Order: sequence, then C-alpha cells, then structure tokens
Amino acid sequence: MQRRVLLATSNPGKLRDFAGAAAPYGITIANIPHFSSLPEVIEDGATFEENARKKAESYSLTVPGELVLADDSGLEIDALGGAPGVHSARYAADEPHTAECNTDDEANNARVLRELNGVEEKKRAARFVCVLAVARDGQTLHTFRGTAEGVILDTPRGQHGFGYDPLFYFPQSGKTFAELSAVEKAQYSHRGAAFRAFLEWYRGANGREL
Repeated sequence: MQRRVLLATSNPGKLRDFAGAAAPYGITIANIPHFSSLPEVIEDGATFEENARKKAESYSLTVPGELVLADDSGLEIDALGGAPGVHSARYAADEPHTAECNTDDEANNARVLRELNGVEEKKRAARFVCVLAVARDGQTLHTFRGTAEGVILDTPRGQHGFGYDPLFYFPQSGKTFAELSAVEKAQYSHRGAAFRAFLEWYRGANGREL
C-alpha cells in the first residue's frame, strides 16, 4: 500500500494539519519537491471544489505518477451571507475577488471582527469548509468535503493554528481551533473530516491497485 501522498501547498499550517490527521494511519504527507519554485495556480474558481481540482490537476503534472492532494478551504459566516467563503485567504484586500495575493491573517481576522461588530453571539454561527481533490498526472480522481460548525468570537483566543482559528470557537471541544493541538484539531476540523473521507477512499482504491 502506497504510504506517501504529496500536498500542493505553500502554507505550513495546512501541511501541519494534514500531517496531524494522517499520522495515526501511518501515512506520510509531504510537500511537492521544490513547490515554491513552481508557477502559482490562480485560484479563480467560484467554489471550493473548482479551486481544489484546478490546483490538484495542475500540480500533479509536475510529479508524474504521484498522488497529489490539493485543498481549498475557508470560513462561511451566516451573518455575512456566507462571506468570506472562497475569498477567505485574501479577505482584507479592498477587492478580495480580484486580489492576486493572500492577505495577512491578522488583517483578515480584523475585517471579520469589524463586520460583525454589534452582532450578538447567537447570530455569529459559522462553519469552516474544506474540499480536497486528489489527482494524478493531471486528472482528478476524486473530491472530498468536510465541514466544522462553530461560532465566531469577538476576541481571538489561542496560539496554535492559523487563519481564522483564533476566532473560531468549536462548542464540542469548548475551545477555539487555535487552542487545539494538531492532533486534536484533526479530530474536529473540516480538514480532518475531508481527510478521513479521502482515507476511506484511499484504502479502498489501494485494494484496487491504485
């Protein structure tokens, strides 16, 4: 059974999240060799799935024969009509839908807090969404979706994680995602859920000589 899967990301937080989710199963998550030197794939899809598929297909062409995982993920806040959504990583930009570069985590969090100013806690429901795509040689083999339901706090808590983790309170754990270890987060997170769906497929696919 193949035990290594390559992850198409330059985000160390994502690599840590997926490695934490994979560790209990003896699977190694590694970055694509020389990933930083590869041409960047523009994430201009209208959905998380479109962006995940585009990245997985494009980057898998750089490592022939290897399985490549790519994700697109973000935060959906009900009170903001589902924003920041697919623009989560560049939400602090003046026009997130046209921004070519990600914006700073703190700036993204600050914008969310500004927009939720005065909104009471019971109306701050939100969810993290992750769509994973697995591809080989430019072809998507499957996609997987995971979600985590929570509430946006009015002040950040915790030193772990990245992105919106310090604001995202997960009632089931009694903590924000930034207060969880990588292994704990994998049990609850949207990425952990998507990865477990991938793992179930992966095990079956290997039985069919993936």
